[in-house]
Amino acid sequence: MKKIILFFVFITTTIFANVVKEEKWPSGETFLTFLEKYSIPQKLYFDLEKEDKELCSEITADRYYYLKENEDGTLNQVLIPVSEDIQLHLYETDDGNYKFQALPISYREFTETIAIPIQTSISTELQKATGSAALTAHLKSIFSGVSFRTMQKGDFVVIKYTQKELLGKPLGQPDIKAAMVEVGNRKYYRFKNERDDKYYDQTGKAFTKFYFFKIPLTYKRISSHFTKRRFHPVLKRYRAHLGTDFAAPRGRKIYAAGDGKIEFIGRRGGYGKTIIIRHPNGYKTLYAHQNKFKSGLKRGRKVKRGQHIGYVGSTGLSSGPHLHLGLYKNGRAVNPLKVIRKPETVGLKGKKKKTFIANAKVQINKFEDIIKNENREKGTRLDRMVSTSQLNTSKEM
Repeated sequence: MKKIILFFVFITTTIFANVVKEEKWPSGETFLTFLEKYSIPQKLYFDLEKEDKELCSEITADRYYYLKENEDGTLNQVLIPVSEDIQLHLYETDDGNYKFQALPISYREFTETIAIPIQTSISTELQKATGSAALTAHLKSIFSGVSFRTMQKGDFVVIKYTQKELLGKPLGQPDIKAAMVEVGNRKYYRFKNERDDKYYDQTGKAFTKFYFFKIPLTYKRISSHFTKRRFHPVLKRYRAHLGTDFAAPRGRKIYAAGDGKIEFIGRRGGYGKTIIIRHPNGYKTLYAHQNKFKSGLKRGRKVKRGQHIGYVGSTGLSSGPHLHLGLYKNGRAVNPLKVIRKPETVGLKGKKKKTFIANAKVQINKFEDIIKNENREKGTRLDRMVSTSQLNTSKEM
């Protein structure tokens, strides 16, 4: 047994770079069809633990995965990221069989501040400086109400943000910590308050509409909680469950957790009959293992919070009737109960507001130093602060 960095040596070691393929997961492909393509018995999948089967259902189209084949075209091993934190590892053992593992991802994360004078458009300048279209989209979303079209040549944008990376490619969405945009010599600020995940200006005024969800059914108990980083001390294996399971009788009504639009309705691998609803502010909810859907629903149909959408069942790979509720923010799986049970916050008050404003002033002074007169004709990129996740496990090599 020996310790290894969880993103395996066969990928990061250049000696094998010529045999490791980076591919995009095809639309319509499932973990089962992937096994079939390489003539791997599907019994491997059906023998998995419930949590691992559900993780296989989290594979999404166009996500990059990493593949190594043997000389005869059979599979040697594959790594399939299913979230920012978790990847599926399927590899060939010495006896020619295959073994499955769910593993944490060892990613690289950096925090940097960039300051860019506008020459053409904010989208063009940010794309040129960072290569990230997602950063521009995120910036515009937190400055709702500010007209970027009226920006003039010489106006400035300053952003402090954090981004995860995997093999030099962005992993997940950028996380803006603070930003300033200058429009016609007028400066606008947004600062993220980590306590409530909302954005405020320098006076403590909130600019993030808080989005409310409700528990989508009446239920007797929670049969499985959300967890994405749990190493089982007895089984000596990594386990994760990217949702909350509500045990309920077959046929009990399921309701939309919030206003939104149906993005998917149909069968989804081990999740069985599933509905995915896209909500405002980057949220999506997933309702899996349904017995049947409410009649009249289809992709693209708008639904209201509390609207009846389906019935509890046990379709897909399920040991009994329950609702698996998944919640995603900008593509990242989050604990549904933490959001559903989050109290409403109208704005910052008292000591919390004073502390926030004081911290905002410190950041504003830093921004002003960056764009002082001698820097106004050129962009500035400060040194990156880089960290790497240290999650390890062990495996027979």
